[in-house]
Amino acid sequence: MTLITHHSSLITAFVALGSNLGDPVAQVRAGLRALTGLPRTRLIGASSFYRNPPAGYRDQPDFVNAVAQIETRLAPRALLDALLTIERSHGRVRDFPNAPRTLDLDVLLYGEQVVFEAGLTIPHPRMLERAFVLVPLAEIAPTAVIPGAGPVARLAARLDAAGMVKLSDERVT
Repeated sequence: MTLITHHSSLITAFVALGSNLGDPVAQVRAGLRALTGLPRTRLIGASSFYRNPPAGYRDQPDFVNAVAQIETRLAPRALLDALLTIERSHGRVRDFPNAPRTLDLDVLLYGEQVVFEAGLTIPHPRMLERAFVLVPLAEIAPTAVIPGAGPVARLAARLDAAGMVKLSDERVT
């Protein structure tokens, strides 16, 4: 059983969602629905969905990615644990780094906090190099600031988003 710990204050956080197995659009939609069921958490909105080539391990199908904005009283570790539980409930298996996946959920930002714990780093350690994260994040929170890096919109504009296709009819809010 996972112990869910809470913060007394409401925190705005951002969660990346991705899938490239089964029906990736349906998987990302299901991930968004699952976020609405987290304790002491409210889904505020989500970006459009984007189809993009895989990063890292390339011999796999394209991904569908999005970013969700939530408000939560869950502590960072409790939020991560809840996201990992959602992943497992959707059949996520971690065979090797950057492997194909049914559903991937990552904490990108947790307020303005910087967290370095075993298995949890916030801001997400690779988000600054990933257009499939920063482009949808900039869509819903262009003025958000990544601690130690700067405003999301400026950082997203620096990345090569070639290969990303916005699935405009898939926006979920």
